[in-house]
Amino acid sequence: MKKILVMGVGNVLLQDEGVGVHAIEELQKEEWPANVDLVDGGTFTQDIFHILEGYDYLLVLDIVHAGGKPGDIYIFTEEDLVQNEEQRLSLHDIDLIDSLNMAEMVGSRPVMRVVGMEPKSYTEWSMELTPEVGEKFNLFLDTARKEIRKYLEQC
Repeated sequence: MKKILVMGVGNVLLQDEGVGVHAIEELQKEEWPANVDLVDGGTFTQDIFHILEGYDYLLVLDIVHAGGKPGDIYIFTEEDLVQNEEQRLSLHDIDLIDSLNMAEMVGSRPVMRVVGMEPKSYTEWSMELTPEVGEKFNLFLDTARKEIRKYLEQC
């Protein structure tokens, strides 16, 4: 059976920057098949690429700077991110692509998708999401669930 890693990325101390980690915390309260692992990736750096080993699929939950309104939700493939150098997930996107490349060098590169949300504030100290992002948080969770189910259909 193929394995799926769902990783929430971000810093919960910087408002909307932590939306991916907040999402993982909620998803961890739910029942998932044994081949689905949910991990708090924090401020993900390339030195933890070994976490990706053994997974066939990777779903990353993070903020995305795509020029939309705060709370807008996006779904990207790895190809989308590599082809569009102007696309900025967050401070973590470069580390993420590097980590995938390093995982491939040691033998296993998962297929990646990203569910991202446009932030309003990601530099102010607060553990609370802004109202604009908070209003769309349940939709963000539903979008992540749908993406996990898509991976499960491929297993």
